[in-house]
Amino acid sequence: MSLLPIRVRPARPVAAALMAVAGAVLALGPSAVTSPASAASLPCDIYASGGTPCVAAHSTTRALYASYNGPLYQVRRSSDNTTRDIGVLSAGGVADAAAQDSFCSGTSCVITVIYDQSGRGNNLTQAPGGGAAGGPDNLANATAAPTTVGGHKAYGVYVAAGTGYRNDRTNGIATGDAAEGEYAIFDGTHYNGGCCFDYGNAETSNNDTGNGHMEAIYFGNIRVWGYGTGNGPWIMADLENGLFSGVNAGYNANDPTINYRYTTAIVKGEPNHWAIRGGNAQSGGLSTFYNGARPNVSGYNPMHKEGAIILGIGGDNSKGSAGTFYEGAMTSGYPSDATENAVQASITAAGYGSGGSSGGSYPSGYHPLVVGNNGLCLDVYGNSSASGAAIDQWSCNGQSNQLFQFVPGSNGYGELQAQSSGQVVGVSGGSTAQGTPDIVQQARSGAASTMWKPVAQSDGSWSFQNSGSGLCLDVYGAGSNQGQQLDQWPCKNAAGSNQDFTPR
Repeated sequence: MSLLPIRVRPARPVAAALMAVAGAVLALGPSAVTSPASAASLPCDIYASGGTPCVAAHSTTRALYASYNGPLYQVRRSSDNTTRDIGVLSAGGVADAAAQDSFCSGTSCVITVIYDQSGRGNNLTQAPGGGAAGGPDNLANATAAPTTVGGHKAYGVYVAAGTGYRNDRTNGIATGDAAEGEYAIFDGTHYNGGCCFDYGNAETSNNDTGNGHMEAIYFGNIRVWGYGTGNGPWIMADLENGLFSGVNAGYNANDPTINYRYTTAIVKGEPNHWAIRGGNAQSGGLSTFYNGARPNVSGYNPMHKEGAIILGIGGDNSKGSAGTFYEGAMTSGYPSDATENAVQASITAAGYGSGGSSGGSYPSGYHPLVVGNNGLCLDVYGNSSASGAAIDQWSCNGQSNQLFQFVPGSNGYGELQAQSSGQVVGVSGGSTAQGTPDIVQQARSGAASTMWKPVAQSDGSWSFQNSGSGLCLDVYGAGSNQGQQLDQWPCKNAAGSNQDFTPR
């Protein structure tokens, strides 16, 4: 877990070189992602130009240096437990998602390693147990967070409760009261109130060793310690024994609810000074939500950072949280606002969500849902009104048992409600298993197994990701027969498949 607050310091001088970098990045547009010639245009190049180089750089979606041409992450498939490194399409480019799709075809994969691009070897692997919860933690489903970057398909790291990554033996990460900066891009619609969806600096022992022994970015809507305006989620700092939205634990009116589909989150700290910043990773600049002194409680001034790196968990392995991570980095030294503004310009130029795989609004009202690979329609079997009736596919006929509406809930999820019965599409028994034809209609309950996130595809169709399992609604066996039932399966994010449903 982690948490606590801050005070105000004059802004540092804005270097002309950094302003030039920011302007150049904005001019480059989405092509900056794949162009090796765009020197100093990617986040860690910009941090280095600002005198605060990256000492850890993690992403499953793209390179964070213009010259990087190595692996981004490793996947392991369940069919034979073999692994494969997934790299970039070109130096400084986007992930080679097709390599993952080919390797994982017909089976499921998990992400086993998230490689450090900084050259310091600060890779993230399966988190071991800790003081708050046993382990090792779960590994992320490799296909559960599909996205696009600059129009290219990629996958993020989908953290369901119980999932976590860690490195307790790092190189160059800040310790003690040393200065550092951290940024990450999260899915602002995927969060919960569990402890603690963090990315950043934590204890090397996997235990809570006291106030000030962490400095990590937290994202979610827990209210146990600090919180901001609205219902959340909020960007806060996990400083251990508290999540801080301001100078001390509690309410900070300047820390707003921030839930952009792609959210940039920043925490940075130096002796008796730290800050929270954030913004929309698809457009615009950064806002500062806190900038000031360390908490005035014992242990936070000076800080006692230990230098481990965590993702998706708290410092003591608290792992009740949920979230999605796309990229992030940690620096040596306290980045200036000008440096971070240039990094944000680079991020927005990258084009997260372009290409239609994860944006747009699902149409309101009742619609038939046409299955992409066979032209049949989603259907309540036998026009039944009974709870537990199977969801199958059938020739499209316009009857009310083939009409479904999306009822929005929270965090981007909602219910698929059948007009004929008023019941909703769910997974029988709340199962998280893949490949079992167990999709049925159930009474509305708000259970995670009945909540789905619509994800737009480039051809106008939609896939539906289950909140409870992270898997996607799927025609069992990709069958084309009338009466074929549905199951849940790792999300493929491929247009024209048995996971694609077009509202008509």
